[in-house]
Amino acid sequence: MTERAPLPIDDALPALEAALARYTFAVLAAPPGSGKTTRVPPFIARQTWAAGRKVLVLAPRRLAARSAARRIAAELGEAVGGAVGYRVRFDTRVGPDTRIEIVTEGILTRMIQADPALDGVACIVFDEFHERSLDGDLGLALALDSTALNPELSLVVMSATLDTERIGRFLDDAPLVEAAGRSFPVGTEWLPRFAVSPSERRRIGPQVAAAVRHALATGEGSVLAFLPGLREIADAGAALADLESDRLQVHLLHGGLPLARQDAAIAAAAPGQRKVVLATNIAETSLTIEGVDQVVDSGLARRLRYDPGMGMGRMETVRISRASADQRRGRAGRTGPGRCLRLWGVPEDRALVPFDPPEIAVADLAPLALDLACWGARPEALRWLDQPPAAAYREAEAVLADLGALDADGRVTAAGRAIAAMQLHPRLARMVLAGQASGHGSAALVLAMLVEERPRGGANDDLERDLIAAVEHPGVHGPLLKNAGMLCRRLGLGRLPQRVPPGLAGRLLAEAFTDRIARRRRGGEDRYLTLSGRGVALAPESRLTGAAWIVAADLAMRPGGDALVRRGAVADAAVVMDRTRHLQHTRRGIDIDFASDRLQAVEEDRLGAIVLARHPWRDASDADFRAALVEALKRSGVGALGWPASATRLRQRLAFLHQAMPADWPDVGDTALTARLEDWLAPYLEGIRTMAALRRLDLAAGLMHLVGWQRRETIDVLAPERLVLPSGRPAAIDYADPDRPVLAAKLQELFGWQTAPAIADGRAPLTVELLSPAGRPLAVSGDLEHFWREAYPQVRKEMRGRYPKHPWPEDPLQAEATALTKKRLATRP
Repeated sequence: MTERAPLPIDDALPALEAALARYTFAVLAAPPGSGKTTRVPPFIARQTWAAGRKVLVLAPRRLAARSAARRIAAELGEAVGGAVGYRVRFDTRVGPDTRIEIVTEGILTRMIQADPALDGVACIVFDEFHERSLDGDLGLALALDSTALNPELSLVVMSATLDTERIGRFLDDAPLVEAAGRSFPVGTEWLPRFAVSPSERRRIGPQVAAAVRHALATGEGSVLAFLPGLREIADAGAALADLESDRLQVHLLHGGLPLARQDAAIAAAAPGQRKVVLATNIAETSLTIEGVDQVVDSGLARRLRYDPGMGMGRMETVRISRASADQRRGRAGRTGPGRCLRLWGVPEDRALVPFDPPEIAVADLAPLALDLACWGARPEALRWLDQPPAAAYREAEAVLADLGALDADGRVTAAGRAIAAMQLHPRLARMVLAGQASGHGSAALVLAMLVEERPRGGANDDLERDLIAAVEHPGVHGPLLKNAGMLCRRLGLGRLPQRVPPGLAGRLLAEAFTDRIARRRRGGEDRYLTLSGRGVALAPESRLTGAAWIVAADLAMRPGGDALVRRGAVADAAVVMDRTRHLQHTRRGIDIDFASDRLQAVEEDRLGAIVLARHPWRDASDADFRAALVEALKRSGVGALGWPASATRLRQRLAFLHQAMPADWPDVGDTALTARLEDWLAPYLEGIRTMAALRRLDLAAGLMHLVGWQRRETIDVLAPERLVLPSGRPAAIDYADPDRPVLAAKLQELFGWQTAPAIADGRAPLTVELLSPAGRPLAVSGDLEHFWREAYPQVRKEMRGRYPKHPWPEDPLQAEATALTKKRLATRP
C-alpha cells in the first residue's frame, strides 16, 4: 500500500461509519477535491458488516470509472483488476478477488436486472449524484427496489452540489454526513469578447483557444479549459498546436482517448513545464486534474435532450448552470490560489439557471421504458426522486411497441430483450439487429452513427448517399468509421463493409423509424404523410424529391405546418409492406362530413394513418350508420343537423319553458342535446343512410320524444305559438330569446289592451313590439299601460301625418282595435 496523504474526507469517515452502522441509507455531502471517490469505497469495504461482500461504486462516465479504479487501486498498492476493478461499456477489468467495482450507470442497471437481490453486494455508492443523469435516477430507483429483496444492502449517495437534505428525506430521512473541501481563493475575470453562443459551434474551439492564449500570456501555471464536446476540443487543440514545446504540453481529455493519453492529461505537469488540458464537463467533478492554476470556461456543455425531430435523444450544446460554473471555477483553487476566465459577461452570469434540470425531465425515455419493462415494472411501482413525466413515458412505450420491443400489454418481448442487450438506443439497436440478421450488421452500425450526427438537410438530406460515401470513400467520415470499426468488433458485427447494396439505407431505417415511414401525398412532389399521421415535407433542393415512399429519420419541427425532413432515405414499397405487416389493417367505418354533406360507408386498407386503398363498405348495417351518426354529432354538436324552421320554433319554446320552469322542462341547448343524443335522436335515425335523408329527419318529433308526447297540449298552453290580439287576428310569439318572448303587432291592433298578457302560468309577461301601419318598429315595451300614457301621445303626433289613413285616437284604451284603415272601418257593415 502506498503512503496515503491526508484528504479532507478523512475527517468525515467516522460519522459515515456511525451512520451506516444504524441506517440502511446515508447521504454524503462533499465538495470536489475532498477525496470522497478515492477514500469512501475502500473505507466501506473494510467495515465488519461488509466483510466478504462487494462494494459497487456508480460513476457517471467511463473515463471517471477507469480513473477512480486506478486511484483506489494505487492507494491500496494493487493493480486494477485485483481487489479493485471496473466495468464500463465494452470494457471490463475485474477478477475473482475484486471487492470494489467501479461501474457506469447503464452497467449497474443490467447488473440489477440480472440479479435483483444483488446477492454478494454490501453497498452501492452513487458518486457525483448531483449530475442527475437518467441512468443514475434509474439506478437509484432499482437499487431501492433491491433493498426490499436484500435488507443487508446499503446505499450511500454522494453529491457535491445537489440539495442533499431533499435526498435525505427521499431516502427515509437518511442521515446526512458533511465533509469539508480543500480550496484556495479563485479570482474571476469576465471575457465577453471571447463569448460564443450554443449555435455557433464552429467558433467555439477557436474562441476558447484564443482565450487560452490570453490566460497563458497573462497568468501563471497550467490551464484547464472547458469545452462542450469532442469536436470543439479537437478544434481548439488544432488551434493551439503551434504552442507545443518542451515547456508547454497541450492535452485533450475525453472518454474516447487511449488510457495512456487520458493519464497524461490528468497527471501534473513535469517540473519546469506548463500544460493546457482541453476537457469536457467530465473535469467538473468526476476527475482530479493535478496542477491546474487557471480555468478557461466556455460556459457551454453538451446535455442529453429529447429531440422530437429524431424521436430519440440528442446531445445538444447548451448554457451551463450556475452550479456547473461554480464547479468549474473551483478547479483552479485545488493546490493554490488561482483564477477563472469566464467567456461571458456579468449580465449573462446573472441569467444562469441555478441547476441543470434532471435528465429524466427532458430526455428521451425510450431507453428507460425498455429497462423498466425488462425489470418487469412500471414507473409507479418504483420510488423516484423525480417521477418520469407521464406523457413522455407513454410516447416512449409507443415507440417501443412500434419496434416490437413491447407487446400489446406493455410487457417486454424476446426482441425487446435482444434490443436492450445491444446497449444502443432502442431504435438504433433494432436497426443494427435487423441489419445483422440480413448480413449487413456493420453497415447498419455505420448508418446508426450517421443518424446520430448533427443534422444537415437541404441537398444533403439523403442518408443513403451518406452511407455510400462513408463506406466506399472512407476519407469522408474517417473518425466516424474508426469508432464504428471499434464498436463492430465489440458487438461481434464483423468488419466494416466495403460496399452498400442499393436501397439498404431505406430498408434499415424502416426498422428504426417505422413511425416515420411516409408516402407522397397526391398532387405534391414534396409533401408526405407518415404512418403516425404527421405531415412532412422535403426541402426544395432535397435529393429525395419524387420518391413515392421515404423514411424520415430526422425532422425539423415547424409550428402550424408540415415538419421538414432534415435527413432520410428512399424506401421501396415492397420493403415497406413487408416491414409493416403488423401495422396493416382494414378499417370499416362511416365517413361523415356535415359541411360537405358526405355520409357513406367505406372500407379502407390502411398502413397506420396512410390509406392504401378505399372501397365501399357494402355490408354496413343500419346500426353501424346510427352509431356513427351519434358519434359524429357528439364531436360536431347538434348544430350540424341543420334545423328546419318548425323544429327550431319548437326548440325555442321548450328553451323558454326550461328557463321559466327549469324543474319541469328539460334543457334543449346545444350542449344538453348533444349529451343526450341517444335519448331523443337515436330512435329516429333508423334507416338513415344518406345525408339527404338526415336533412329530412323530423327533429321536432325527436324533441317531443324527449319531452313526452303527452305534454304537447301543455306546451301549447304554457308557451303558445300564437296569441289572439284585441283586433281578433292571431299573432306569432317570438321565443328566440328565452328570457324575453316578444309579441310583434301593429299599434292599432292593440287598442284597448291596457296590459300585455303573461304566459307560462303567468310567470313571464310578454314584451310587446309595437309596429307602424307599414310594419316598422315604433317602440318596444314590457309595460303597455306606461306606453299608452307616456309615449303614445308623442308617437301619435309624429305618425298621424305620416299615416293619415289609419286611426290615431286620443284615447287608445277606449278605441276599437283594428287592422283596417279609417275608410274601411267606415264602410264596414
